[in-house]
Amino acid sequence: MTSPQPAETRTRGRSSQTATLAEIAREAGVSAPTVSKVLNGRADVAPATRARVEELLRAHGYRRRRAEATRSPLIDLVFHELESAWAMEVIRGVENVARDTGLSVVLSESAGRLTPGRTWADQVAARRPHGVVLVLSGLDESQRALLTSRSIPFVVMDPAGDPGADVPSIGATNWQGGLAATRHLVELGHTRIGAISGPTRMMCSRARIDGYRAALDTAGLPADPALIRTGDFHHETGYRQGLELLRRPDRPTAVFAGNDLQALGLYEAARELGLRVPEDLSVVGFDDLPVARWVGPPLTTVRQPLTEMAEAAVRLVLDLGREGGSAAATRVELATSLVVRSSTAPPTA
Repeated sequence: MTSPQPAETRTRGRSSQTATLAEIAREAGVSAPTVSKVLNGRADVAPATRARVEELLRAHGYRRRRAEATRSPLIDLVFHELESAWAMEVIRGVENVARDTGLSVVLSESAGRLTPGRTWADQVAARRPHGVVLVLSGLDESQRALLTSRSIPFVVMDPAGDPGADVPSIGATNWQGGLAATRHLVELGHTRIGAISGPTRMMCSRARIDGYRAALDTAGLPADPALIRTGDFHHETGYRQGLELLRRPDRPTAVFAGNDLQALGLYEAARELGLRVPEDLSVVGFDDLPVARWVGPPLTTVRQPLTEMAEAAVRLVLDLGREGGSAAATRVELATSLVVRSSTAPPTA
């Protein structure tokens, strides 16, 4: 007669749908209430015990049924960095949908890191929000498993890197935007066109500079590496890199800046060197922040629909959290468009 399997083997053989908290508790050597505390993000669990239970929850692929998950009327919004008008456009979009659906927004920042810290994930699990929207950020494997096991859906907006085929995300047509910006300068007659990109670690900045190169290549113009600088999407970098570009003896007559803030830094560099925009230098930005309309001269830029992207991200995360909502990953890209103002003109020489 075949002897029965040990409890551990039987439990690990079960599917994620049939593994119970009692079985996980037995395997972990703790009580079912302790497993429940871990699931609810309670602080009164020893770190070693929490780690053991979390590992078993991941191993079983355990997910709370949505009916079990009592949600707080919250949306968690996470920025990797929170310090510009760009972030305000995103917050406005999230608030628009949250207000219409009776939810409040919890705002946090990961201090420049592309993934939040572990304590953040525990806090989210304890809050049990309707969903999480991460902006230019992502989650590591353990954080994703933690949120998944609590049936807390998440969406990445404008992902910094490849979020993975199984992660829902909302983005914009960055490549097309870079192409449109550079094509506009080419059509004005510029042949020496510089660029100040964003961080190379970010997918959006790489796509924009790829669009810039594609527009030059299509026009039969070489992409001169000496005219391409790497920035960080901040005003100060646009200023510093702008000075370097504009002090060259063969300076560009036009520059595509990776975002509006770098374009404004470039404005400052041009003024310091006695160059006029657009008479001596044409400038195109990216984002179409409200300030783009107010500066002198008003900035030609690529409109990235930030508010609409944020609204779409919240609607998607709410759809994923509804009973019967699709668990399939979704990648949505909203269209960018060129907004021509007064910062671009044909070259004078």
